[in-house]
Amino acid sequence: MNLTPIDIQQQQFKVKFRGFDVREVDRFLEYLSETFGALLDENKTHKERVRRLKLEMQGFKEREETFKRAMLNSQKIVEQMKINARKSAEIIIAESEVKAEKILNRAHTRLSQLHDDIFELKRQRIQIEVQINSILDAHSKLLEVSKEGMEAIDQEDSKIKILSNA
Repeated sequence: MNLTPIDIQQQQFKVKFRGFDVREVDRFLEYLSETFGALLDENKTHKERVRRLKLEMQGFKEREETFKRAMLNSQKIVEQMKINARKSAEIIIAESEVKAEKILNRAHTRLSQLHDDIFELKRQRIQIEVQINSILDAHSKLLEVSKEGMEAIDQEDSKIKILSNA
């Protein structure tokens, strides 16, 4: 049974001989009614406050869960970003290694080409030296032949001079 302040105020007692003082009982009932009413109001206020706090707490729990999910998602995103960054770095390194290998291959090819060119130039130099030596030898022989011819002419001229002087 729910008791209200009005129930207390309207409570009637049977009066019997040598019973309670009616005015004193009425004053007590009045005091009890006011106190009970104040307690009910206070209880109602506390219940309302508890209800609001429960709602507030529920909101905080929902926000906490939202924050937890956001933190987990953030951690997952950060981890994924790290993985992606590592993969990108590996790709960049691999591409750089390929480019470096191509550059190195071109350098080796160019070096080989230069060695071939140097070898060809040395061969040509030797060939030219041989040709020049052949030409020099030929001219030397021509000079010797020419010198011998001149000596023969000079000897004949000397013989003619001796014959003409005689």
